[in-house]
Amino acid sequence: MAAPRPTEGELAILQVLWEGQGPMTVREVHAVLSRNKDTAYTTVLKMLTIMADKGLVRRDESERSHTYVAVHAEPVVQQSLLKDLMRRAFSGSALTLVQRAMDVDVASAEELEQISRLIAQAKAKRKR
Repeated sequence: MAAPRPTEGELAILQVLWEGQGPMTVREVHAVLSRNKDTAYTTVLKMLTIMADKGLVRRDESERSHTYVAVHAEPVVQQSLLKDLMRRAFSGSALTLVQRAMDVDVASAEELEQISRLIAQAKAKRKR
């Protein structure tokens, strides 16, 4: 299966589905999206149809109101998007990506501590 690479609009819908407590109807997805941006119901329906065709969501047609769920978990999609960004914008360098992230926004002391723990865990994995 190809790595998931949703568009910005598709990613917004996936966020709604990931945050939901299970399968959601078009009406439910539309209601959540409409809180932040004026979005037409038909646009959401069309996007979910396209996303189902692309394999980003799974449609259950067993009930009158079809429901949708994300095919891939959020971390899987994030990793795919990050790999693509790293390849295209940072010549595949994790170091350069992290340097730019640190340049853009100063991490809090707590975040820096968490990053240090992640680095230690990554080093431990490499030694195995």
